[in-house]
Amino acid sequence: MAPSEQSGRTDREPTGPWRVSVEAYGRQPGLPPYDRRGFADDRPLASRDGLSIHGRSGTLSCVDAAGATRWTQECAGRPNAAHISGGRLLVTTDSLDYTPWGNLGPALLLDLSDGARIAELRGERGAALPGGRFLLGLEGYDFYDTWEHDRDGTVLDSWRSYGHYVIGTGIRVVETDRRIPTGSRVVRLLPGGVIERGPALNDPTGPRPLVLEEGTILALDAGVLRAVDRRLGATVLAELLPIAADRASGHIGALSREGERVTAVIAEPLPGHPTPYAVHTWTLRLHPPRT
Repeated sequence: MAPSEQSGRTDREPTGPWRVSVEAYGRQPGLPPYDRRGFADDRPLASRDGLSIHGRSGTLSCVDAAGATRWTQECAGRPNAAHISGGRLLVTTDSLDYTPWGNLGPALLLDLSDGARIAELRGERGAALPGGRFLLGLEGYDFYDTWEHDRDGTVLDSWRSYGHYVIGTGIRVVETDRRIPTGSRVVRLLPGGVIERGPALNDPTGPRPLVLEEGTILALDAGVLRAVDRRLGATVLAELLPIAADRASGHIGALSREGERVTAVIAEPLPGHPTPYAVHTWTLRLHPPRT
């Protein structure tokens, strides 16, 4: 582990358009930064056009801008994410009981207008595409796949890739294959199951990336902050806490942004220590492309 005065060194001059500088760094014992979005009862899973989707264990509801509940739908799980497109709603869930798939629950495709169930699918992560289409991905038990579903749940295309989906000019994926050694990359999904492979990653379980205004992805990869542009060109912005590839899966990270500042958090496991993690936190200032 790098000493605190060296953590977050950015002496390497980035060659990409975005730059970062470290404004603050801290280290303290604590718990990992688990992604809790979607689990707060008062926080909608998704919102669009004045409608908000809320989820509790066993229940989904749609609430309008006036606070009136449009519909309520039972579901066999705990909703963890929702995606809206073209009058359709895709909801992924955690199972209320442990199953052969662990805590993976069903993925539900619903009619947004009344909550009617269109199809029950299987997948862990999703993303909305235009026209009522969705991506749905699954990893584990020989699955490492992403499917494109139409508004009726029919599979339109598929790719041998899985991870965090970035939708914009095309479809990019920050892959998380959960394997050691990892084969994860940042890739682009093209029609017909074709995959354009971009820069290799060192972390098999990297956290959710950030997406900047012009489409650049910020990925926290085994303690290194990387920027990947729309052409899949990669730049190292900061070496925060470089982690050996074979140890990366034991670390838990998170990225968040507020205005020009990005917060990066890495929980470093401490085997045999009464406090199981050392939590490193950096406050970084974003410097936009020079004009």
